[in-house]
Amino acid sequence: YLDRPDVLARFTVTIVAPRQGFPVLLANGNRIRQGQLEGDRHFATWEDPFPKPAYLFAMVAGDLERVSGDFTTHSGRRVDLHLYTEAENVDRCDHALASLQRSMAWDEKRFGREYDLDVYMIVAVNDFNMGAMENKGLNIFNSQYVLAKSATATDDDFQAIESVIAHEYFHNWTGNRITCRDWFQLSLKEGLTVFRDQEYSSDTLSRGVQRIKDVRMLRTVQFAEDSGPTAHPVQPDAYIEINNFYTTTIYNKGAEVVRMLHTLLGEETFRRGMDLYFERHDGQAVTVDDYVRVMEETSGREWAQFRLWYHQAGTPTVCAELNFAPSTGVSTLVLTQKTAPTPGQPEKKSLHIPVKVALFGEDGSLLPLALPGEDPGAAPRERVLELREARQEFHFSGPTGMSKRPVASLFRGFSAPVRLEMVRSDAELTFLWGHDNDPFNRWDAGQELLERWLFRWIKACQQGQSLVGDAPLRASFLATLQDTSLDPAMRALALTLPGEKYLLDRMPQADPDLVHAVRDFLRHDLAMVLGKELRQLYEQLSKEQLAMGCAVGFDPVVAGHRALKNLALSLLAASEHADVYQLCEQQYRGSVNMTDRMAALTTLVHAGAAQAETLLEDFLQQWREDFLVTNKWLTLQATAPLATTFDRVTALTRHPLFNANNPNRVRALIGAFSAGNPYCFHHPAGQGYPFLGEWILRLDRSNPQVASRLLTPFNRWRDFEPGRSARMLEVLQHIAGQANLSRDVCEIVGKILA
Repeated sequence: YLDRPDVLARFTVTIVAPRQGFPVLLANGNRIRQGQLEGDRHFATWEDPFPKPAYLFAMVAGDLERVSGDFTTHSGRRVDLHLYTEAENVDRCDHALASLQRSMAWDEKRFGREYDLDVYMIVAVNDFNMGAMENKGLNIFNSQYVLAKSATATDDDFQAIESVIAHEYFHNWTGNRITCRDWFQLSLKEGLTVFRDQEYSSDTLSRGVQRIKDVRMLRTVQFAEDSGPTAHPVQPDAYIEINNFYTTTIYNKGAEVVRMLHTLLGEETFRRGMDLYFERHDGQAVTVDDYVRVMEETSGREWAQFRLWYHQAGTPTVCAELNFAPSTGVSTLVLTQKTAPTPGQPEKKSLHIPVKVALFGEDGSLLPLALPGEDPGAAPRERVLELREARQEFHFSGPTGMSKRPVASLFRGFSAPVRLEMVRSDAELTFLWGHDNDPFNRWDAGQELLERWLFRWIKACQQGQSLVGDAPLRASFLATLQDTSLDPAMRALALTLPGEKYLLDRMPQADPDLVHAVRDFLRHDLAMVLGKELRQLYEQLSKEQLAMGCAVGFDPVVAGHRALKNLALSLLAASEHADVYQLCEQQYRGSVNMTDRMAALTTLVHAGAAQAETLLEDFLQQWREDFLVTNKWLTLQATAPLATTFDRVTALTRHPLFNANNPNRVRALIGAFSAGNPYCFHHPAGQGYPFLGEWILRLDRSNPQVASRLLTPFNRWRDFEPGRSARMLEVLQHIAGQANLSRDVCEIVGKILA
């Protein structure tokens, strides 16, 4: 049988096994027969009436408990929903089951897609390389994305479960009913399905908050991938090991490409295009070009230039300049685009880039965007411009009497995955941080202002100057802190400083020590100057949370309150005051939900507080038998920015709880240290590099997929100061020189060294 995605067949499967030890026998489709055989043996026969490739085949036999529910489709069909897990975890499946029901209802409403089998099954396992797999009607899930209750899972865990459950369910149509002709088309199913699960999360939670989280991840992980040695197009043209192409470029940048189509077409036309795609290609293995062609037919527009987003690697940089002529009241927006060379693609073409734009007047009002020949009175306040050339100008007629240059809000909602460069004053960024009505751009303006000051302090450190806090920056931070027009989840994001990894990727020569030092300085400055207001906010939100009567369980509103409350606590702890550490201990001991307990414990451990060791041991004794919770225990220690962290991580690799054969354990400890703690991993002593190299080689013998992913922190080895670069190069050359490397590791280390 040809194991290719374009070879589709209808499968009928009979499983025979001893009932003792294997009471549950599952496969794709609907169960059509089951029964007892001679002795202890029994059988089950499953039939999947829909053609599928072999990669979507699944079979499960084991001793599992079942949690059940049902869903009635819009045509009136009842679908049985079954979640299978170990007996001790049956009380942690309610959220996953409810998420599945919500996903099924949403897909019917938003995309007109009804589920097609009589049963939908999910099996949760602890040992799994991926997050989940969309096998037709029988999804195999990493237990991390199924099992949750408030005592053991954080709000982030609950939201991740909701997203991944939705993602795998949405694959039933975008991936299963319509699959890929070959693996070069991987983003056809993954990029489109990520877009769909992002839209689901936006519709069910908060659109602005969801967009910020999605873009923050894209900028931190995918932008780094796009500017490094492993950069590749959304639709790659070659690979050695396909496992290496389950990347943020394929998934998340692929989703952004679909989102740009949605932005350019509008919801109504995009939905008609999706309907035609489902109608025309149901039961087929198709290509990215088939998908774009459907959108061309639906819209009546050609997308030849737009297709470059699929074939051209790298993150475009768009430079913007807004000029204003007081004599005519015309604002001129000048946009230029350029994409830097990437491996194998030295020359880049101009892309088709949607630029969602608005202009603000000096009174904070949105101005009409009247292009030449349009009536300013009827012009929209927001519009999508289409940048298709290397340089374009757009002219807008302002209202009568306007005498000052407006403030531009560009790429609203992050309308394209680009880097924006624009000369803007601190005052303009402060205005947008406080007044932009686009949630993403409001957040982004604050991030740019914070980033600007962090790099000013880096420069001061490099010049041997002492660091001085900025009063206007503190005032802007306080204004956002106290802005009750923003929901708490949005405020928490707006007040979170840019991460160390993101800042390092923005430096021509990365210096982890300087980045860590200036972030610590800003946190300490805010804690000392705004300590009273932070304490008041923490106490107010704590009271409100209790009054809501929902300290236990997941609720998006309560989750937002907790996020802001715990951000305030974390900033307060930067003061290094003993009374704040006591407050953290009180929260840890008094909390009944994992979100608040982990926030308090992480704050204490990362601060190196005296209480940390006692509470770490308390946490371990309480949760030693819980696999998922002890992963958190490992990660919070691996990510602590302390001088003792490397020795601690080394010791934890010998801890009885650590199992190098379990991918979740490896990610929780070794992955968290190397990718999530750049300050310690890149310590000048260089201990982290050979440590990671040894683990990559060890894991390559048993799990090359996990081993190859652990190479990611070495991607930018050339961009550090010479000492660190030389030590990383030595480790990479040692790995590359080993005999019998897997294709997974060989391909990635070869690209990093090229």
